[in-house]
Amino acid sequence: MHAKLSPSTILLLTLPPIFWSGNAVVGRLVAPLVSPMTLNLMRWTLAFVLLLPLAAPVLRRGSALWPNWQRFAVLGLLSIGGYNALLYLSLNTSTPINVTLVGASTPVWTLLMGRVFFGIRISGKQWLGALLSISGVLLVLSRGQLDVLLQVRLVPGDVYILLASAAWAYYSWMLAHPTTEPAEIKRDWAAFLLAQIAFGLVWSALFSGAEWSLGLGRLELSWGLALALLFIAIGPALLAYRAFGAGVARAGPSVAGFFINLTPLFTAVLSAAFLGELPHLYHGLAFGLIVGGIWVSASRR
Repeated sequence: MHAKLSPSTILLLTLPPIFWSGNAVVGRLVAPLVSPMTLNLMRWTLAFVLLLPLAAPVLRRGSALWPNWQRFAVLGLLSIGGYNALLYLSLNTSTPINVTLVGASTPVWTLLMGRVFFGIRISGKQWLGALLSISGVLLVLSRGQLDVLLQVRLVPGDVYILLASAAWAYYSWMLAHPTTEPAEIKRDWAAFLLAQIAFGLVWSALFSGAEWSLGLGRLELSWGLALALLFIAIGPALLAYRAFGAGVARAGPSVAGFFINLTPLFTAVLSAAFLGELPHLYHGLAFGLIVGGIWVSASRR
């Protein structure tokens, strides 16, 4: 049996990896059409428009949001402006399978962030689970060859997703440890997410502007890109963020962080179906280590 993991909680924490795997594959598919920072800005602009009818009052003058704008600015930077931009950037030089497997370092970052910044005590089983997960990361970085591991060189995409994982870990702890978060916003998932998106769009616009000013921006409009934007705005953005936030509230950041590591399984399946990037044996072994990390970390003492 596992602590805090009812069937409904398991479902909540499994939905985000399903959507995020689709996000990685779609991000790779549209990479030739749109630059990463611009894709992130377009995605969250559409998500903002879709969510606005449900939570517009949170942005009005006099809302409880504005006395706490600094907190939401940080939340927006870590998740919408930072994590997602780094994810799309990583897909320019790495494959979706590799990106999601390297992202399996999230539980390690989560435990470290909790211990250093939030004073959370870490159990031996949690460290063991993290060790299993990071072993899976090392396995994919080495491409399943020990001699490669001894001389491994991270491609830029792998470095970007490691930074993204660290940002997401801190974001998860901020969700679980509100300090000045107004209760009326926290209770309303749409208002809570819209407040983050509003500030996240500011960061995304700054990053996209820098991208174009450096001559790195590109955009080729097409129906395929429009459909891709619709999917990543609704599924990996709105629905996944809603489910993950609810899952963190129930199971805590440490356990929720391990569920992110289910993403490589779904990514491998989708990559094989849509990109022709068949998984290798070492991908399967890495996933086994990741699942073992989830099981050990969430088990009762």
